[in-house]
Amino acid sequence: MDDEPLAAWAERRDARIGQLRAVPLVTGPGPRASHLNPDAPRAIQRWNGHLWEPHGFAPNLAEARRLLFPAPQPPPETPPRLGPGTGRHRRPAQGEGEEKKGRG
Repeated sequence: MDDEPLAAWAERRDARIGQLRAVPLVTGPGPRASHLNPDAPRAIQRWNGHLWEPHGFAPNLAEARRLLFPAPQPPPETPPRLGPGTGRHRRPAQGEGEEKKGRG
């Protein structure tokens, strides 16, 4: 038998703690797939390591996806690496250095 060690299983289970899922609230014999009922309300559930517990509510599929998969934040703007001034190896700004073009 090819059993995994208990420590590997516990690590894999603990990695899912806090994971969210959206469950469509559809009653009756109708289709239950999320893409078939995009306007149906969703219950947001969170895995606590043993069972899925209620976490929130979304009025439709689009809002549930926004909660489950938030848009990544843009990275902070980094300041320019070079300070002001004209250094020996810096490219001159437009209009500057035209008198030096004759040098080769």
